[in-house]
Amino acid sequence: MINRLIADAHTSQLVLIDLQTRLADVMPKDAMQAIIKNSSILLQTAKILAVTTLFTEQYPKGLGHTVPELLVFLDENTAIEKTTFSCLNEPKFKTKLNRDKPQIILAGMEAHICLLQTALDLVASNHQVFIVEDAIISRNAANKTNAISRLREAGCVISNTESIVFEWLGKAEGETFKAITKLIK
Repeated sequence: MINRLIADAHTSQLVLIDLQTRLADVMPKDAMQAIIKNSSILLQTAKILAVTTLFTEQYPKGLGHTVPELLVFLDENTAIEKTTFSCLNEPKFKTKLNRDKPQIILAGMEAHICLLQTALDLVASNHQVFIVEDAIISRNAANKTNAISRLREAGCVISNTESIVFEWLGKAEGETFKAITKLIK
């Protein structure tokens, strides 16, 4: 396992968990809009820096597909459908996870269910897990708080969108830097 506490674009994978329409509808509205905004920044930065991105959909027949605001940055045909709470219990997810990139950056919902179980399984399988705190949500804020506490105790790095983006970037120069800073403003 990598022990560096800084996200590295060359060794990272971004995983968006279950940011789906029907789930989004039952989340606190203002908080959900912030999650979509921050997830969008992460997705766009990952694309610019060629960071591998995976995204899951929990039972899309019942919960809908990924919210359109994020789907514009993704290939909808690459969604990993699942019914398991932990992404690692879905064989398609395990197949697509790049074994050469041990840092996993997690965003999505719900923090205390699918995100938590996935993170704990990733830690157990020797990955370094970063939780993007301002890009995760639960219906109940207390459940998110509890999940973050458990994740921290399990050894996950609790971070935020801007920290991840600028850690991936690494330096304040060039056209890439200019393009990414526009996303933050």
